[in-house]
Amino acid sequence: MLTVLIATFSFIFYIIAYRTYGRFLARKVFGIDPARITPSHELEDGVDFVPSRKELVFGHHFTSIAGTGPIVGPAVAVVWGWLPALIWVLAGSVVMGAVHDFGSLVISMRHQGRTIGDLAADIVNPRVRLIFLIVVLMGLWIVLAVFGLVIAAVFTAFPSSVLPVILQVPIALGLGIYMKRQPRSLIPGTIVAVVLMYASIVVSAQFQWAQITVSPVITAYISAPAFWTLILLAYVYVASVLPVQTLLQPRDYINSQQLLIAMGLLLLGLFVSHPPIVADVLNMKPQPAGPGELVPPFIPFLFVTVACGAISGFHCLVSSGCSSRQLQSERDAQYVGYGAMLTEGFLATLVILACTAGIGLGTTGDLVGRQAWLHHYATWGGGQGLPDKLAPFIKGAANMIASLGIPMSLAVALMGVFVASFAATTLDSATRLQRYVIAELARGHKPDRAGPIRRTIMNRHGATFIAVITAGFLALSDAPTQGLAHAGKGGLTLWPVFGATNQLLGGLALLIITVWLVRRKRPAWVSGLPMIFMLIMTGWAITDLARVFAGSPGKLHLFIISIAMLIMESWMIIEAVLVLLKTRKHLNQQPPDADSSTPDMEPRS
Repeated sequence: MLTVLIATFSFIFYIIAYRTYGRFLARKVFGIDPARITPSHELEDGVDFVPSRKELVFGHHFTSIAGTGPIVGPAVAVVWGWLPALIWVLAGSVVMGAVHDFGSLVISMRHQGRTIGDLAADIVNPRVRLIFLIVVLMGLWIVLAVFGLVIAAVFTAFPSSVLPVILQVPIALGLGIYMKRQPRSLIPGTIVAVVLMYASIVVSAQFQWAQITVSPVITAYISAPAFWTLILLAYVYVASVLPVQTLLQPRDYINSQQLLIAMGLLLLGLFVSHPPIVADVLNMKPQPAGPGELVPPFIPFLFVTVACGAISGFHCLVSSGCSSRQLQSERDAQYVGYGAMLTEGFLATLVILACTAGIGLGTTGDLVGRQAWLHHYATWGGGQGLPDKLAPFIKGAANMIASLGIPMSLAVALMGVFVASFAATTLDSATRLQRYVIAELARGHKPDRAGPIRRTIMNRHGATFIAVITAGFLALSDAPTQGLAHAGKGGLTLWPVFGATNQLLGGLALLIITVWLVRRKRPAWVSGLPMIFMLIMTGWAITDLARVFAGSPGKLHLFIISIAMLIMESWMIIEAVLVLLKTRKHLNQQPPDADSSTPDMEPRS
């Protein structure tokens, strides 16, 4: 019954948080004004700035920020015990992650939909803008590589997930055409799209011919993960340059419906099976998988491993780079910015329960109870890499769904498609965001004087090409030592780097939000306290990673990334502190009756 109580409490906790702390942020901190003209109307271009219904934006926003972050992160972190992971997900998502997402969304909407990195020049100074954009560039670089490997791992381990994920593309294109022609009649198109999607899953689960694997002729030269990674990067190039309402928005909307259905099935399966928790409550020192393996310490790595389930720097890019350009009213900002993060926190809670309780049901194999848990979590690495960290959730979730009478093969396919689909939506959005960042860096302060090379990079095709090529090199960075036939298996190695970089970006975004609030004499503690905590934890984690990479062969590029991150974090903090001191001095020198607020709409510098 403990698992049922945890799920019920978490759901009620998030509802209360949305209606209390969320409303406080909307009214007292960010001053939401439904009468204000949004960037989607002011700068409508039919490609990136598109006024959209909040349900569509929520679907696109949520599936973009979620991806497999709230799945892989908690699935790895429970090796330290289920209780600390659960506490961090519940507390972090409400007072840190949702504040971070909501603040980034509002600030961007008040500044013509510009990204939070680009706005750093106005809010702090141009140097911080450059530093922030470089951090974003490196962070997205890792995101593209890691999530490409995640999908490749799912495709390789669960062949029944491949066909449904591929077929989502034509289904989404059809829904996009329907929504353009029938903008006020969303329900019929939604029903048809969802039915087609689940029909493809059923077919793939029931028929062997529908399960796609990489031919041995190909794997003799290139590994299956490497092959799928390259295919996926080619796909996201196309997806990134298409208008957002053509593919990304309808596909993310379909996946948001898939999420609701999957979460509903998980909850029903949980209430029917009420599996006992078979994991450790707390295990601060997991055993290494083999001699010489280094196990990350419980603190600070719990707070960077869980990542998107509690707070994620990647979310500030989705909020400010995508969603702020689609909301048709500020009234919808709390629903999308704050509500989506709480939904992601609840998903992370269900992941924890699937990995620590559902896995023990043993429906997918001979191992049951504690032995099923130890099969995956007896050691830190488990010796199997990234697929072994995805398997506990997929198997545990499938066990709970199978308790409803659904065939096990179909339950596994449902969860495999669920994981791969969400990783694909993050891959789509991350590529588009990386394109924005590369173009902004190339644009600089004098875009009218750009030469042919800069103009090519500023172009969406040139920027996207750079994004996917560099991500491919990082994802397959083990090819020189392992050979292409064994490349693409470094996902678990990259995950701590992704987590640390991602959380550093979150801390830096909170820093920008804090400066913005201070300059307007608004309650800055809501972002200031989370900022301090995240910057300390991520700085600590990156320092530990740099020390490990310095002594590991073949990890020189990761060592260089870690050192660069530490330097840029320190530089941004110093710049921001100087601006805060100058702002406080300026505000203190004003007469008591002076209007010290800064206009929300600042001209583009």
